[in-house]
Amino acid sequence: MNKKWRKWLEQAKSAIGLITNKKTVKGARITYQVLWNLFLLLLTVVILGGAFVVGAGAGYFASLVKDEPVRSYDSMKKDIYNYTETSELYFSNNVYLGKLKSDLEREEVKIDQVSDYLINAVIATEDEYFYRHNGVVPKAVFRALYQEVTNSPVQSGGSTLTQQLIKNQILTNEVSFQRKAIEILLALRLEKFFDKKEILEAYLNVAAFGRNSSGRNIAGVQAAAKGIFGKDVSELTLPQAAFIAGLPQSPFGYTPFTNKGDLKSNLKPGLTRMKTVLNRMYASGYINQKEYQEALQYDITKDFIAPQPSSTDKYPWLTVEIEKRAIDALITVLAKKDGISEQDVRKNENLYYKYKAMARNDLRQNGYQIHTTIDKEIFDVMQQVKDQYKHYGPDKLQEKIDPETGEKMNVMEPVEVGATLIENKTGKIISFVAGRDHNRQELNHATSSIRPNGSTMKPLLVYAPAIELGIASPGTVLPDVQLRLDRSRSTPWPYNYDRRYRGLVSARDALAKSYNVPAVKLYTQIIEQQPAKYLEKMGFTSLKKPDYTNLSTALGAMEAGVTVEENTNAFSTFANGGKFIDAYLIEKIVDKNGKTIYQHQVKPVDVFKPQTAYLTIDMMRDVIQNGTAAGVKSKLAFKADWAGKTGTGNDFHDSWFVATNPNVTFGIWTGYDTPKSLKSSGMAYNQRTNNLWAALINAAYKIRPDLIAPKESFEMPEGIVKRNYCAVSGLLPSEACSKAGLVESDYFHVNAVPTKVDDSLIEGKFVTIGDKKYLAMDSTPDEFVQAGVILNPDFIERMVGKDFNQMNQLIPNTDKWEKVLPSSANKMSDNGKKPDSVIVSVANNTLKWTAVSDKDVVGYRVYQVSESVNKIASIKSGESLSYQAGNGIYYVTAVDIAGNESAPSNYVEIRAENDT
Repeated sequence: MNKKWRKWLEQAKSAIGLITNKKTVKGARITYQVLWNLFLLLLTVVILGGAFVVGAGAGYFASLVKDEPVRSYDSMKKDIYNYTETSELYFSNNVYLGKLKSDLEREEVKIDQVSDYLINAVIATEDEYFYRHNGVVPKAVFRALYQEVTNSPVQSGGSTLTQQLIKNQILTNEVSFQRKAIEILLALRLEKFFDKKEILEAYLNVAAFGRNSSGRNIAGVQAAAKGIFGKDVSELTLPQAAFIAGLPQSPFGYTPFTNKGDLKSNLKPGLTRMKTVLNRMYASGYINQKEYQEALQYDITKDFIAPQPSSTDKYPWLTVEIEKRAIDALITVLAKKDGISEQDVRKNENLYYKYKAMARNDLRQNGYQIHTTIDKEIFDVMQQVKDQYKHYGPDKLQEKIDPETGEKMNVMEPVEVGATLIENKTGKIISFVAGRDHNRQELNHATSSIRPNGSTMKPLLVYAPAIELGIASPGTVLPDVQLRLDRSRSTPWPYNYDRRYRGLVSARDALAKSYNVPAVKLYTQIIEQQPAKYLEKMGFTSLKKPDYTNLSTALGAMEAGVTVEENTNAFSTFANGGKFIDAYLIEKIVDKNGKTIYQHQVKPVDVFKPQTAYLTIDMMRDVIQNGTAAGVKSKLAFKADWAGKTGTGNDFHDSWFVATNPNVTFGIWTGYDTPKSLKSSGMAYNQRTNNLWAALINAAYKIRPDLIAPKESFEMPEGIVKRNYCAVSGLLPSEACSKAGLVESDYFHVNAVPTKVDDSLIEGKFVTIGDKKYLAMDSTPDEFVQAGVILNPDFIERMVGKDFNQMNQLIPNTDKWEKVLPSSANKMSDNGKKPDSVIVSVANNTLKWTAVSDKDVVGYRVYQVSESVNKIASIKSGESLSYQAGNGIYYVTAVDIAGNESAPSNYVEIRAENDT
């Protein structure tokens, strides 16, 4: 052993000795005990401090949530599933129309219908521990406490899907520890009540996904799938699912569409986010390497769909009308839930507006299915016909005020149109035409435009009520003469559209030809009984106080007017045997659980007796057979038992035609939005309207011939009989009436058959002078007299009053009335002298002469002179003043009404060789 090792060994022995001696061992033991006790003390302090911190944190947490109520299962279920969902609209027969216009489109979907790709993408991206946590991730809770203790900036990231659901459905987006604490508490409670599948389903229906291809905001995966890729959520591919799953982090940052529906110029943020989602899916094992790479390389931009027309875009007038009426239906439903009757809620303005607001919100949030009565095919084809029709008439200049600048500007205003087709027995609105162009004018001219209804008012307000009240029948005789029925006017009123008069006419003819005077004259006989109340029963909602008393209402000159729907609906009363059935468009409303919360109920209203309805129908048949709508027949592509009425507004501002058959009633209006005359060169305005009516109904017939053209006719009810009457008075025919050939026949209610015999005619003799008839005098030669009758002065007074002085207007200018004189006022007095002599010429064996200047000459006598003078002919005034004769010498005299005869004319001779 060398010196170095020996030295080292000695040193080691010395050290060991030092360590093992008693003094050293005792010192080390004391040191160890001191250090151990210090460690235990420190550990105790740390444990107590941690417990204090935890306790303080727990206490703070408790203080934040102390006011939060303990929510029940039912309460949380209601809140979680109470998400806004867009209501869906349907045509009749469950044909899908589209979604109601809304600020946010959403469509509920069950999780079983969602693509697995999308479910996995959402979980991998938004909450990778979803299936393992109980609503919250603990490290997020500790991070929140740490931020509070250290006063660090608050961060809201890291929320689980459960927490996001709580935030969206129960809480707000407020950034505070109190909201976060309540969110955590409710998330834990939600996980206790609901399984993972229910929570995930709710989240998938709640989350926001930016905009669809039409620029509308969307929420829920179904709306996202349809709005971005145009497919059902169950059909999404992996890249599509990944793109959608990435949107909730920044819906409007990642969405590919602008608020106008255009594709963004910069799609990189959304595409980058999609790749992030794919990466997380791959990292979580939801997809394999091959799927991952293929999805990364896929060009998702080619799957973005073009803007899709919404129901509002394609059917703007219809969707607005559906929404308006659905709100109205829901007002009743919601009020009834609160124990308030429909009548009460509509009487109380405050209640009404309260429930209207509630109904509007309900409709936009609760995902209802709104089923309507509109037949899609008929509706569509009517819009096509309306758009293709070429004969509306000219656009006319209209001055308007610019709403922004206040400056006057001139615009060309087109003729507008409104039309409504109603099924009689149900009141279903099958179709309507709302206008020419919604972009130019949004007003619905079928349901909302209020206009005077012209002569279409006559059967509704005058003839049917008069028949109902026992005042008139189709054969009732009315005067169409110049009258002053409104004493407040300085000139005679009413007058007919052509300013002509037809004399005594039947109610049937007056309605068929739409004469105004007879209608107003009849109206004066019933106005004290307020026939406008019949209009109320038939659904008129715009009546004003003067409409009940103004005589002009009989001609449709209302204070405000009536809609096309209401006017058409009223005519269906006649087709329904006198019962009014209110037209409707909303068939039913179904909630998202499949429960029908509203179902329309038909509630007929008794207006007229069946006999009144039928008699009015029968009169209106003549309007189409030989009246103001006679041209319609040749335009129809089918046959049906139609009855209707035309109408023209004051100064030709409005043109109407409404007609009904046993199945349907169809009404149309045309006019300018700013009232102005429809008259123009070319086709008459009423013909343009009637032709459009025919074109529209023909188009509907091609779709539903069974509905539009019933084979059966209107059935005559019991209690109606056909009887003869005198066309002069409407009473039972007298002998004088029969001799005059003025007996007519028509239908009567059995209780309204005339019982009195006509007394309007007095037998007499008359002569014709010029184009007028005069009573013959006792001395008037019989050869110039015709047997006839005159009007009884008492009858004339009953018909037109004492002040009437236009007696020549009373007798219709037709051959049938040629034997009737107006009255004794048509007597002619003798002028006290003989007529002037006649000057005769001859040519071709024919004597010819001209009328003398005397106004009382009733005829001429032709004489032949031979061995004696013989009268060979008598020629009445007004007949041809000539006489064909044989060889001989002749002269002619004039005879006046008193029998005075003129001196002979010049003598003329006819020879065999025709020399005079």
